[in-house]
This record gives sequence, C-alpha cells and structure tokens, in this order.
Amino acid sequence: MNISRNVGLKADSPEFTLEGEAFRILGGSVHYFRVPRAYWKDRMLKMKAGGLNTLTTYVPWNLHEPERGVFNFKDQLDLEAYINQAAEVGLWVILRPGPYICSEWDLGGLPSWLLRDKDMRLRTTYEGFTEAVDAYFDKLIPIVVPLQFKKGGPIIALQVENEYGSYAMDKEYMPYIKEALLSRGIDELLMTSDNKEGFKQGGVNGALGTINLQKLKHQHIKHLATAQPHKPKMVMEYWTGWFDSWGDLHHIFPPEDMANVVTEILRKDMSINLYMFHGGTNFGFMNGALEFNIYKADVISYDYDAPLSEAGDYTVKYLLLRDIFSRYHSERLPDMPTLSRKAAYENSIMYQHVSMWEALQYTEGPFKSESPVNMENLPVNNDNGQSYGYTLYETQINRGGVLHSQNNVRDRALVFVDQQFIGILKYKTVELAVPDGKGVRKLSVLVENCGRVNYGKVLDQQRKGLVGDILLNNIPLKDFTIYSLDMKPGFIDRLSGAHWKVAPDAPTVPGFFQGRLFVDGYPRDTFVKLPGWSKGVVFINGQNLGRYWSIGPQQTLYLPGPWLHSGINQIIIFEEQEAEKKVLFVDTPDLGMTVDIQ
Repeated sequence: MNISRNVGLKADSPEFTLEGEAFRILGGSVHYFRVPRAYWKDRMLKMKAGGLNTLTTYVPWNLHEPERGVFNFKDQLDLEAYINQAAEVGLWVILRPGPYICSEWDLGGLPSWLLRDKDMRLRTTYEGFTEAVDAYFDKLIPIVVPLQFKKGGPIIALQVENEYGSYAMDKEYMPYIKEALLSRGIDELLMTSDNKEGFKQGGVNGALGTINLQKLKHQHIKHLATAQPHKPKMVMEYWTGWFDSWGDLHHIFPPEDMANVVTEILRKDMSINLYMFHGGTNFGFMNGALEFNIYKADVISYDYDAPLSEAGDYTVKYLLLRDIFSRYHSERLPDMPTLSRKAAYENSIMYQHVSMWEALQYTEGPFKSESPVNMENLPVNNDNGQSYGYTLYETQINRGGVLHSQNNVRDRALVFVDQQFIGILKYKTVELAVPDGKGVRKLSVLVENCGRVNYGKVLDQQRKGLVGDILLNNIPLKDFTIYSLDMKPGFIDRLSGAHWKVAPDAPTVPGFFQGRLFVDGYPRDTFVKLPGWSKGVVFINGQNLGRYWSIGPQQTLYLPGPWLHSGINQIIIFEEQEAEKKVLFVDTPDLGMTVDIQ
C-alpha cells in the first residue's frame, strides 16, 4: 500500500476518496477478542481472499481494564499487534473504540466496576462515567494514534461510540466522546452508526452518519440522502445473520437473500461492512443479554450464521460474497487458504469430583453482611467487586414457608436447604416453598450472572447477584455469609490442587468434575459435546471455555486447537444439577435446530 499519506479517507463527495482516489469500503467485522490470537492471520487472509479490503473491529473496555486502573493490552488483547497484522495482510482498518460497543457482549463492553457507584449513569456526561472514560482513553488512544493512516498505519476511520441514537440519554455525550478522540490525537475520518430508528439522534457534527440494517428499503437510502446530501452512503453493519439466545432456536439468514441485498447495496454505489464476516466465540462469561419485557441471555457461540463459520470454515455465503466482491477488483483475488482439519478425540471420562460446598474454601472470602450485597459491590478483586460468574448467599432459617425473591435475583438462582436442592428462582419465578424442618437450618442461594444486557435503556440496572432483600414469610432474611465464585484462573488453579475424590455414581451437585483429554500429535480444533449434562461451565487447561445448557439451541462448544497441547489436557466441568460420566469431542458443530430470521 505504497501511497502518499496526507489526506486519508474523505467523505466530502458522493463517494469516498482515499488519498484523492475513488475508494469503496468493502468491509467485514472480525473481533480479536472473539478469535484465538493464533488464528488472527488465518481469518484475515480468508477475508482478503473473499474480496474484502477493510477490517472492522470493536475494542472491549471490560477486558482491557478489568479492574479500575489495571490495563491489559497483551497476548489475546494485543490490539496493536492485531491492527499491524491487518496491515501486513493488506487490509485497511475501521476502529470502533466505544467506550460502549453493544456487540452481544456483557454490558456492551463497559466494565462492571462502574456499577459500584449507585448513582452511575452509563453513556452520559455523568462525572463518574466521563472520569473513567478519560482514564481509559488516556491508555487506549495513544496505542491507536501511530496506527492511523496519516501516520503510516492502516486505520482509515474511527467510529464515535455506537448506535447512540437508540439510547440518546444526554445530548452533550456524543460531542464529549468525539472531543475525547480528537484531543488525544485522532486525525482520521470519524463516523457514527445507527439503525434507522436511531439515525436522527445518533449523529454528531463532523462525523459521517452510517446505517445498520439487514434488509435494504428505499427509505434507508432516502434517509441517508436527505440527512447527508452529496456524501458517501455506507451500511456500517450489514447483518449477515443473527445471534442466538438460550431457549430459542438457532437463527439463520438464507445465503441467497443475503447475496441479493449485498448486490443491491453495491449497485447503489454504497460502501458496506459485513457484521459479522466472522463471528467467533463469546469465550468465558462474556456473553451479553437482551431485556425487552423478558430477559434472555445470549449463547456462547457467536457463529452469527456469518460467511466464515465460528471455527473459520467457508460457507455458501462466503463463496457467494467472493463472487460478488470479485467484480469490484481489477486484479484476481488471492487463492482461498486451505482449511484446517477438525478432530474427533476420544471421549473423556470425568473420573474425579469435588462438591461445590468443598470448593468454597478456595474462593476469596467469605464475607459477612446483614443484608444481601450485589456482586459488583462485594469487597473482592482489590475492591472492584465481582464481575462475572456465581455468588453464593447463605443464612440461617428456623422455619419453612414461602421464600419470595421480590424479583431481586439476577439472573437465576438454585436454592438449597442444608445443601439439599429445593428449587429455582429467576425473573418470572419469584416464589418457592421451603419445606418445614426441625431446628436451625442453612438456606443457600446460588445466584448466576447469566450475562448483562448489552442493548437498550436498562444498562444502568445491570447489577447482578441478589440486588435487594429476599423474604421468608414476608420477613426480609438477614445475616448473610457471601462467597464469590467468579471462577477466575486463580480459583481454578487452587481448585486443581484440591483433594479430588473418585466420582461416585451419584455425585453431589453442584460440583466440579475433572478428567483428561489426550491429544496425540498436533492439537486440532474440536467441539465439546455434553449429552446427559444439564447446565454449567467448561474449563480447558484452566481457561474458561464457556457455559453450556441442555435447553439449547447450542449443543456443542467450539474448542480451538491453540487451547490444547500435545499429550494430556485437563478438563474441569462445573455442573449445577445433573452430571454424566463422559464428555465427547466431535469434529462438527451442532448449534441447534434452525429458524429463518424474520
């Protein structure tokens, strides 16, 4: 890409120009935090071979600043390396640094420690929020500045926030974010992106507005033309598929329908970014959720029915797109990289077991509190609170009766009396019968944060755990002992050294199960299948692969080869309710029964 670097990407005529030459953005989204670092280059080469010229990525604040003032831009989170890799492959970059990113990601990428402030107003100019954004941008933007086009890097544009028109709580906010970028040395074209409903309120002076959609309608074009006459038109998020929620079906968008819309967008001389080109995976506890009347958590797979599958394989969509995009290149496209073979490994027998109750000694704590404390306000992680996972609340009771959650369970709780399971509390299930018994008994409430909402107006209400009193016979329970089961690598490491016992035929659940996966030779990608297991979390060599849940739709978890090593690999499973003895490793994914996107 040996061209002069003086003016960059411009949007002051009906088509983009890059350094004075007509330029059309043929973009695709791939998120570095959803793809194992060992595969970054592979996905980019497949993008280039598919006829795309621009890579788009979000930047997740919650991963880069897991505790206030503690930053991580290393290894899997090495943004600079990712952007440089794109340049090396010959792709331009559009960066979407947030701070809010939506993206079906916990709290839209905002760190949960922001919610320790009871008055927090996210995505506004509330001082507690802007101070945190400023501190974060002070670390992030200096990494980005030298990677800009005019400085010799591949970044041709940056997006100001994300779909703010759908939130629109503070008209001073977008100008503040724009200034936060400019004042720290951002000097490339700025853009905003919104769906049709949010477009009017989502813009900011000096940034090009773009639109997000799946089906192109005449009013979309008219909308852009009226709002920004004589400017380039761009679909920043052309949704190639959709995401899935637990308890639903697996969404697909027919390849022909997708190809027809992409063809039409390009025929109208618009630029396009495919969201997603390659979705990847919400590893660990990072999935988001939606709440419109009913709360629904997103699954771990972010396959998205995208042109490149979750495991990086070609699809019919990829081949159709390659054909369409090839017409917009004067030279032949690069050859398609060969695919890696997937492996079906021997079943793993989960031969060891430790009950959750025994594992509590390896947590940080416990903590005493008269009333329940939500997980973000627990005194853990250097007073940043607990971000993800489970929290256990225990107290004494001396009678049975009706347990009422007052809808203070976020998001799902298993309830036990003297370690015997009695039922579940969740959003629509707020009452539970507690059996009568003699003397003082221990009530235990194990609450799971199933994922914070990432889109909509309820972002400020995303505290998790027990967020208020629970009642027994209309009287608030008091005097809690609270355990933080965030299941971070340190906990799994301590647990590995526990006194594991041979798993009995009827093991105590919730509990941890340990087994081994033997890999002969070079580790390949595989898919974890858990028939007979109910709901829980899989850890491979100490890393949190993600949640599984028998209700589906997702029935297999993508396990990347780079997470494994030749020889013996440790598998630990946390199971809430119903354990099997074995775990399967298959060579094809099963994302569940499908349904066409309406």
